Amino acid sequence: MFRLPGLLTRNMLVAGILLMLAGDFMFALNDAMGKWLVASFSVGQVVFIRSIGAFVILGPMIARQGPVKLFRLDRIGLQVARVVATALDTILFYAAVVHLPLADVMSFYMAGPIYVAALSHMFLGEKVGWRRWLAIVIGFCGVLVMLKPSSAALSVESLYALVGSVSFAVAIVLSRLLRGTSDTALVTWQTVGVGLCGAVMAIGDWHAASAVDYGAMLLLGIVSGAAHLMITRALKMAPASTLAPLHYTLLLWAVVFGVIFFGDVPGPRILIGAGIVVLAGLFIFHRQNVKDTVPPETVPKGVN
Repeated sequence: MFRLPGLLTRNMLVAGILLMLAGDFMFALNDAMGKWLVASFSVGQVVFIRSIGAFVILGPMIARQGPVKLFRLDRIGLQVARVVATALDTILFYAAVVHLPLADVMSFYMAGPIYVAALSHMFLGEKVGWRRWLAIVIGFCGVLVMLKPSSAALSVESLYALVGSVSFAVAIVLSRLLRGTSDTALVTWQTVGVGLCGAVMAIGDWHAASAVDYGAMLLLGIVSGAAHLMITRALKMAPASTLAPLHYTLLLWAVVFGVIFFGDVPGPRILIGAGIVVLAGLFIFHRQNVKDTVPPETVPKGVN
């Protein structure tokens, strides 16, 4: 009987790891579905319908919390900034995957934790030692390898992915500043913001779609919402420092789905750059763990 608490702890840890892996798989599936849809429909149309679908998941959460609490927000300026950053993250991701392979875009987003470490030092006053600064610089070099910034090779789509990944990191930092706001309120307002941006973008660029197509767009929001809930629950069951490195399985699934569904095989430049980024990110997580300064919010959430 005295072993029961230890057994429960191990079971919770295993359950947290499995939920994290399942959540990342769902996010990767969401991204692959999104790439398939934006090949036939405008980004604004897909994002708008996707946001409506998200309320299948958000509806019960809002009902349980109470709709009134959605409007009791502090630090309104930061709330708006976070919604803008999240909207940029989502829209630029889908704009990038219109023309770039899924794994290429996801590789840029894997640099998110590296940007978070740098932004946390500048805006949150968190101490970042020289080892992590070195990892940040090396990680950004990996981004440059993927970006290949020359007049002959630089593409608008690559810039979409780069700016989107930076927006993703900014949203995470702002989430840390707004940690007093409930998850339901944060996710609801970011979904509303993304949906409104999608609606504006879809004006004059709306394509006729079948019931199956609309169903797939709605499913995007449901899958993304379910993935977010899985990862949120995982963080309550296992340490963030244990779960954070598992987020890089998103890149693995992006490669697998890209090859299976789109016939996209990452080139050597993307693989090398992504490898540098992943290693730098893992080192940053390791140093955060050593310093015992890994709050749950540093674990990257879904890219869209």
